Amino acid sequence: MKSEVTELLGIKYPIIQGGMAWVAEHNLAAAVSNAGGFGIIGAANAPAEWVRDEIRKAKELTDKPFGVNVMLLSQHADEVAQAVAEEGVKAVTTGAGSPEKYMKMWKEAGILVIPVVASVALARRMERVGADALVAEGMESGGHIGAQTTMTLVPQIVDAVNIPVIAAGGIADGRGFAAARMLGADAVQMGTRFIVSKESIVHEAYKERVLKARDIDSEVTGMSTGHPVRCLRNQMTREYLKLEKEGASFEELELMTLGTLRKAVVEGDVTRGTVMAGQSAGLVKQEQTCSEMIEEIMDQAKKLLKEA
Repeated sequence: MKSEVTELLGIKYPIIQGGMAWVAEHNLAAAVSNAGGFGIIGAANAPAEWVRDEIRKAKELTDKPFGVNVMLLSQHADEVAQAVAEEGVKAVTTGAGSPEKYMKMWKEAGILVIPVVASVALARRMERVGADALVAEGMESGGHIGAQTTMTLVPQIVDAVNIPVIAAGGIADGRGFAAARMLGADAVQMGTRFIVSKESIVHEAYKERVLKARDIDSEVTGMSTGHPVRCLRNQMTREYLKLEKEGASFEELELMTLGTLRKAVVEGDVTRGTVMAGQSAGLVKQEQTCSEMIEEIMDQAKKLLKEA
């Protein structure tokens, strides 16, 4: 299924894997790319040398295009941006800010720049400064979220810009893919479903928590701080929301979640850790290879779009 995004990235299917912190490392990125999608290494708050090493390891596992997600609020952002330019990847996705200061360097290195946006205003700004495409991410997604739903955000951004738009948030199967295409998106980005892929290195307890998630298990913490995060409810979220309701300070709330994502992903503590996942977790029912997931999604989507 060709689109502007498949042509731009040089991939078979218009499916991009989200750059999830602690989850999206070289094994997952390479597996998604080998399956015909576009794998992404999540730099998160890691130092530049870790990112450089991950890029090199991914290149050993795939000869297909892949990218890196750069979190612009990271204290290592400058060094990571430089390392990505030096190592060379097909594209960079960015979150938590504007990549304007790195745009020239990345473009000179032949790297496509695809910011993640949660509003029409930011989408227009990113187009003005030279973005090659955009990820329009609705609040259904896991991790840090905006205020608009995918259903309302994607068509508004599609109408506002002249560059390809990739839909993200709440998409986990062929139905979500087909819906995104009908909204005008050229591709989709998925994170939650890839968490439970066989190539994913996350702890089995984390995978099991996602696989057993119900529709009501999604929770948003941090609304009062201006930094909302979507995850699956557990003891940590209950205590956090109680403190938040009682008016706890930003510092107190931040301290409570410090290191908890790693605790869940790496150590498998799904009680006290932060189990980041989108609202689509309720749709994710089995562990499969990345190839099986992508082929299944594309088969279902093609039938639905043909019927439409």
